[in-house]
Amino acid sequence: MKFMVLMYADPATTAALTPAERTDVFTRHEALHKDLEGTGEMLNGAGLALPADTTTLRWQRDAAPAASDGPHAAAAEHVTAYYVVECESADRAKEIAARVLDFHVVAVEVRPIHDWFGMGAAPEA
Repeated sequence: MKFMVLMYADPATTAALTPAERTDVFTRHEALHKDLEGTGEMLNGAGLALPADTTTLRWQRDAAPAASDGPHAAAAEHVTAYYVVECESADRAKEIAARVLDFHVVAVEVRPIHDWFGMGAAPEA
Protein backbone atom coordinates (compact mmCIF):
# COMPACT_ATOMS: atom_id res chain seq x y z
CA MET A 1 0.00 0.00 0.00
CA LYS A 2 1.17 3.51 -0.77
CA PHE A 3 0.82 6.34 1.74
CA MET A 4 1.55 10.04 1.74
CA VAL A 5 3.13 11.23 4.96
CA LEU A 6 2.47 14.98 5.25
CA MET A 7 4.58 16.82 7.82
CA TYR A 8 3.34 20.05 9.43
CA ALA A 9 5.37 22.77 11.13
CA ASP A 10 4.97 26.36 12.22
CA PRO A 11 6.89 28.54 9.72
CA ALA A 12 7.94 30.90 12.54
CA THR A 13 9.47 27.97 14.41
CA THR A 14 11.21 26.81 11.23
CA ALA A 15 12.68 30.27 10.64
CA ALA A 16 13.88 30.44 14.26
CA LEU A 17 15.73 27.09 14.26
CA THR A 18 19.30 27.35 15.49
CA PRO A 19 22.08 25.81 13.41
CA ALA A 20 22.27 22.95 15.92
CA GLU A 21 18.51 22.34 15.66
CA ARG A 22 18.69 22.40 11.84
CA THR A 23 21.50 19.86 11.98
CA ASP A 24 19.46 17.67 14.33
CA VAL A 25 16.41 17.75 12.02
CA PHE A 26 18.58 17.03 8.95
CA THR A 27 20.43 14.17 10.70
CA ARG A 28 17.20 12.50 11.84
CA HIS A 29 15.62 12.73 8.36
CA GLU A 30 18.78 11.40 6.71
CA ALA A 31 18.74 8.40 9.07
CA LEU A 32 15.08 7.75 8.24
CA HIS A 33 15.76 8.10 4.50
CA LYS A 34 18.61 5.59 4.76
CA ASP A 35 16.46 3.13 6.71
CA LEU A 36 13.55 3.41 4.25
CA GLU A 37 15.82 3.10 1.22
CA GLY A 38 17.21 -0.06 2.80
CA THR A 39 13.74 -1.54 3.23
CA GLY A 40 12.56 -0.28 -0.17
CA GLU A 41 9.67 1.62 1.42
CA MET A 42 10.69 5.16 0.38
CA LEU A 43 9.30 6.13 -3.03
CA ASN A 44 9.95 9.87 -2.92
CA GLY A 45 9.67 12.97 -0.82
CA ALA A 46 10.64 16.60 -0.57
CA GLY A 47 10.91 19.54 1.74
CA LEU A 48 8.72 22.49 0.79
CA ALA A 49 9.38 26.22 0.74
CA LEU A 50 7.83 28.38 3.44
CA PRO A 51 4.17 29.42 3.05
CA ALA A 52 5.26 32.99 2.30
CA ASP A 53 6.68 31.66 -0.98
CA THR A 54 3.40 29.96 -1.92
CA THR A 55 0.85 30.91 -4.57
CA THR A 56 -2.68 29.55 -4.38
CA LEU A 57 -4.82 29.28 -7.51
CA ARG A 58 -8.58 29.12 -7.08
CA TRP A 59 -11.09 27.92 -9.62
CA GLN A 60 -13.71 30.44 -10.64
CA ARG A 61 -16.77 29.64 -12.70
CA ASP A 62 -16.62 31.32 -16.11
CA ALA A 63 -13.31 33.07 -15.38
CA ALA A 64 -9.58 32.46 -15.33
CA PRO A 65 -8.19 31.02 -12.10
CA ALA A 66 -7.63 33.60 -9.39
CA ALA A 67 -4.13 33.67 -7.90
CA SER A 68 -3.28 34.84 -4.39
CA ASP A 69 -0.09 34.89 -2.38
CA GLY A 70 0.16 32.44 0.47
CA PRO A 71 -1.17 29.00 1.32
CA HIS A 72 -4.73 27.78 0.83
CA ALA A 73 -5.50 27.63 4.55
CA ALA A 74 -4.91 30.33 7.12
CA ALA A 75 -3.29 28.35 9.90
CA ALA A 76 -0.33 28.48 12.25
CA GLU A 77 1.02 25.15 10.97
CA HIS A 78 1.53 24.31 7.30
CA VAL A 79 2.81 21.38 5.25
CA THR A 80 6.60 21.57 5.45
CA ALA A 81 7.56 18.30 3.74
CA TYR A 82 6.19 15.01 2.53
CA TYR A 83 7.22 11.42 1.93
CA VAL A 84 5.53 8.89 -0.29
CA VAL A 85 6.11 5.44 1.17
CA GLU A 86 5.04 1.96 0.17
CA CYS A 87 4.61 -0.42 3.05
CA GLU A 88 2.58 -3.39 4.17
CA SER A 89 0.03 -1.63 6.32
CA ALA A 90 -1.33 1.63 7.71
CA ASP A 91 0.24 0.68 11.05
CA ARG A 92 3.68 0.56 9.43
CA ALA A 93 3.06 3.94 7.74
CA LYS A 94 2.16 5.36 11.17
CA GLU A 95 5.40 3.95 12.63
CA ILE A 96 7.33 5.76 9.90
CA ALA A 97 5.38 8.97 10.49
CA ALA A 98 6.04 8.88 14.23
CA ARG A 99 9.79 9.06 13.54
CA VAL A 100 9.51 12.60 12.14
CA LEU A 101 7.58 14.13 15.05
CA ASP A 102 9.72 16.50 17.11
CA PHE A 103 10.11 20.14 18.17
CA HIS A 104 9.95 21.15 14.48
CA VAL A 105 7.44 18.77 12.87
CA VAL A 106 4.54 18.99 15.31
CA ALA A 107 1.93 17.00 13.37
CA VAL A 108 2.04 14.31 10.70
CA GLU A 109 -0.85 13.22 8.53
CA VAL A 110 -0.80 9.69 7.09
CA ARG A 111 -3.08 9.37 4.08
CA PRO A 112 -3.55 6.30 1.84
CA ILE A 113 -2.94 6.94 -1.84
CA HIS A 114 -5.72 5.46 -3.95
CA ASP A 115 -4.53 6.54 -7.42
CA TRP A 116 -1.05 7.33 -8.73
CA PHE A 117 1.18 7.60 -11.72
CA GLY A 118 4.91 7.24 -12.08
CA MET A 119 5.28 5.04 -8.98
CA GLY A 120 4.79 1.54 -10.31
CA ALA A 121 1.72 -0.43 -11.21
CA ALA A 122 -1.70 1.03 -10.42
CA PRO A 123 -3.85 -0.77 -7.84
CA GLU A 124 -6.26 -3.41 -8.99
CA ALA A 125 -9.88 -2.29 -9.06
